[in-house]
Amino acid sequence: MWWRLGRAAFEKNKGQGNKRALRRILASEKPVGVLGYSAGKPVGWCAIAPREVYIRLANSRVLKPVDAESVWSVSCFYVKRGYRRAGLSTALLKAALDYAHQNGAKIVEGYPQEVRKNIPDAFAWTGLVPTFRESGFEEVERRSPTRPIMRKDVSA
Repeated sequence: MWWRLGRAAFEKNKGQGNKRALRRILASEKPVGVLGYSAGKPVGWCAIAPREVYIRLANSRVLKPVDAESVWSVSCFYVKRGYRRAGLSTALLKAALDYAHQNGAKIVEGYPQEVRKNIPDAFAWTGLVPTFRESGFEEVERRSPTRPIMRKDVSA
């Protein structure tokens, strides 16, 4: 919900309020993302939806729109401890690309971290550049040394 709400609304609804808001979105069947499972249990998540639902992107100096193209955005990942560093983020991203394509997306955009040293896993929540490159994304803009905007055409 962090990307979907302004700062004040996110802080006001922190915790259960934001969980309820996400459940309402899920019940509406609007695009939210994909889950990864292991032995029938969810172990990973990749959020993806049309960019316009992520209001914080529009207000970001670094991640503001590159152009007027209609894009879907990969806004975050979560991989449960014990399943990290095993390629699950790449698998989630590929599933998210399929999901976006099946729902009419033509372009998918991501905002991964360009890591020059080890960072705690919690700080890699928008994904890492190598994951996006492995999935065919190309950098289209960089307004920050560590945060490129990357895109992939999924129209074919």
